[in-house]
Amino acid sequence: MSTARIPAWAGPLDVAELALGAVREAGAATERLLRAHGTDVQVTTHPALVEAAFSAIDRLRVDGRAAEPWAPLSGFAAARDGWLRLHGNYPHHATAITAALGARTPEELAAAVAPRPAEEAAARVIRAGGIAAVVRTPEEWRAHPHARATAGDLWVTTQLGGMARDESPDPAATGERLPLAGRRVLDLTRVVAGPVATQLLGCLGADVLRLDPPARPEQLDAFLAAGMGKRSALLDLRAHRDLLEELLAGTDVVVLGYRPGALTDVGLDPSDLAARHPHLVIGALSAWGERGPWGDRAGFDSIVQAATGIAVRCAREDGRPGALPVQALDHATGFRLAAGMLDLLADGRAGVVRASLLGAARTLLATGTGATSSTGAGDGDGRAEADGGAGDGAAVGLPPAVELGTPHGRVSTVPVPLLLDGVPLTGAISGYGTAPPRWEERR
Repeated sequence: MSTARIPAWAGPLDVAELALGAVREAGAATERLLRAHGTDVQVTTHPALVEAAFSAIDRLRVDGRAAEPWAPLSGFAAARDGWLRLHGNYPHHATAITAALGARTPEELAAAVAPRPAEEAAARVIRAGGIAAVVRTPEEWRAHPHARATAGDLWVTTQLGGMARDESPDPAATGERLPLAGRRVLDLTRVVAGPVATQLLGCLGADVLRLDPPARPEQLDAFLAAGMGKRSALLDLRAHRDLLEELLAGTDVVVLGYRPGALTDVGLDPSDLAARHPHLVIGALSAWGERGPWGDRAGFDSIVQAATGIAVRCAREDGRPGALPVQALDHATGFRLAAGMLDLLADGRAGVVRASLLGAARTLLATGTGATSSTGAGDGDGRAEADGGAGDGAAVGLPPAVELGTPHGRVSTVPVPLLLDGVPLTGAISGYGTAPPRWEERR
């Protein structure tokens, strides 16, 4: 596999190999699950579908309106001795940046960071509850204590449990084509990687119930970009522990996407959850892994790119740090996580599948170059500078977009990048926060 398969992603790192490999693993796991149910369906993908799926937020249209995936305080800022990357898309993270640096606009942020050492500025933001990272070279990152502590960790790991519970109807007996029909998935994820994984499960027929905190709602565009095949409810987990336990007892799969330790007080540490509900298939996402100095730290794709040296490898011609053409760490990790959970379901096993964005970054940096370009294919916010080539789905007979009527307006989005006997996977998009936090009858 090579970035030549997706010309729009030309750059110094082989993003296509990372992306296509992750999607193909998810496809192979889906095919195994189908065969375990006695269904002979060929599962395939295509570079055009993968390119579209990994740029879903950029292709999203709501009543013709394009998404704006980056907030004013998200991006790079030049420090006295280097560069800083900040993430202020969520209001509470933007508030933390303002509290730490006194900046409310990009101009004020640039002025506040410029006289400070990058490490000092990042530390101030993190102490205030925000998200930031010093931009490092790959060599600097390899010498970092967290990189050394996690150097041998795999991108995805699976800890096997006992036998999974399966109360779903037999798809072969009911004539149901989708292999997860009757399965329940409790979705406790946000942003990109987790929602991408649960969207695949939903489009494969599972009843996916996504829970979000009422006090910190998800960004609507982010929800819509990976919202097919799900119901969405709002629930304060700490105020409704009894209801949470009912949902856990009734589900087959739980997917966790908050930073490690964030939900331990409500019983959602992956190991504790597996001990309490041994029938579960559990997916656990993290930015930096679950151990080491940063094991409990929050992070996002762009932040991991900056810290690990990807932003330097993708630097622009003027020396400013760059970014991958898409949020490839997020999307690839989501598909790898989904593949691990599907493998457990195919084998009838419970267990915990863990995946990290850091693992994706380490894998990408180890692949070498994927193109002839010596400069990054994306700008500092991770947007693609080119379009076309293999990404023209219509040119290869694939649907370039999926048009859906939703409570939020007419949504144009992209299909899941898997074909079942040549048919793309799609699903309905429900209203954000409109479902009751309870399971529907299995069917």
